[in-house]
Amino acid sequence: MKQVQFRVLLVEDEELIGEMVKLNLEQEGYAVRWLTDGGSVLDTLKETPFDLVVLDVMLPVKNGFEVAETLRKSDIGTPILMLTARAESESRVLGLDSGADDYLVKPFDMNEFLARVRALIRRSQGFRELPSSRLIQVGTFSVNLDSRRAESNEGRIVLSEKETLLLELFVRSAGRSLSRAEILEEVWGMDRSPTERTVDNFVLRLRKLFEPEPENPRHFITVRAHGYRYDP
Repeated sequence: MKQVQFRVLLVEDEELIGEMVKLNLEQEGYAVRWLTDGGSVLDTLKETPFDLVVLDVMLPVKNGFEVAETLRKSDIGTPILMLTARAESESRVLGLDSGADDYLVKPFDMNEFLARVRALIRRSQGFRELPSSRLIQVGTFSVNLDSRRAESNEGRIVLSEKETLLLELFVRSAGRSLSRAEILEEVWGMDRSPTERTVDNFVLRLRKLFEPEPENPRHFITVRAHGYRYDP
């Protein structure tokens, strides 16, 4: 399984800086969208989830302080790394008070910038192992865990809620053996009707959807006398 890239929204109107930052982020494996003014940031984040906003202060239409404040008032908690040419402490305080999570003054060292990007994303993700877009690859097929839409051996499908929860559990626990009891507790919770046979049936369904050879699974592996293991 290959997870998709973490997504960074870059908001910078200076062409040379924007190109430099975008290039370095992409070389580090991030998917980058670049905006050159502050007017469309809120709508962009409402339409598409991102893992980090890299936000310049001096922007057309709406400055970075206003953008950050608007995002926080709209309950958008995406981490914000604010960039500015202003070195005064008052500007740094204003940036943090407006909702930024970190602050970097231009000109900055690119290695330090990338380190702060990694730290902010890592901190915001916590123990999550999936990026915000929640897109994953199972073999050659893509799955969106939010919409439950997937490519599969049966073509384009919509997974059931339990199928999605089970797949998400396997992805989070990749390489670790899960007992049927663990799977039942995590996916079905207090629902008393499912049995361990239910788990077997759901795993068979995932194999049918995503394995190149369902009878000879590569990803959803049976652990004898225990349960199952997901191997990316």
